[in-house]
Amino acid sequence: MENIISASLLGCNLADLKNEIKKAHDAKVDWLHFDVMDGCFVDNISFGLPVLKSIDKVTDMFLDVHLMIDKPEKYVEKFVDFGGDMVTFHLEATEKADEVINLIRSKGCKVGISIKPDTPAEAVFPFLDKVDMVLVMTVEPGFGGQAFIESTLSKISEIRNEITKRGLKVYLQVDGGINGETVKYVTEAGADVIVSGSYLFGASDMAQAVRSLR
Repeated sequence: MENIISASLLGCNLADLKNEIKKAHDAKVDWLHFDVMDGCFVDNISFGLPVLKSIDKVTDMFLDVHLMIDKPEKYVEKFVDFGGDMVTFHLEATEKADEVINLIRSKGCKVGISIKPDTPAEAVFPFLDKVDMVLVMTVEPGFGGQAFIESTLSKISEIRNEITKRGLKVYLQVDGGINGETVKYVTEAGADVIVSGSYLFGASDMAQAVRSLR
């Protein structure tokens, strides 16, 4: 089965966002990955609700919202209301993971749960039957364009094995340092949703870059 490709808008030309989204659509990207950073959970600030709302008005593409924010329970419902088709939160950012999952589900939205490179695979096991996707960060979250962390491969494999063992239909997404080379390693480890920003939006031929990630 081919990988699902989610283009991270962190890697695009934000001064030309509408046309960058069209370029991704025309290049046969499947999802748009929308990174939300609050300057607290990670040391950076990115997009918020008004930008997501604006994007939702100009595209029918699947909006893959990744919340890198503290206390996501305070905000997840708004991110669904403003256009999110999948809302992913960080396990490390809340003590109320079950509540966050239920809030997103109550809005009729798909749910993802994410872990940082240093968080063990077993941390997400209690939630595998409650979510639609697990996102393994393959760089430290916060900034685009970082180098892939190879030690995350074993974690991807562990999570994929647990999903398979339980007979669950859960996407396994990876994000960070993914290009035409590193995609081979993460796919072999069990990832099936590939997030890429700089590699896609910086490519001279985006459609070819997308194909290399399939």
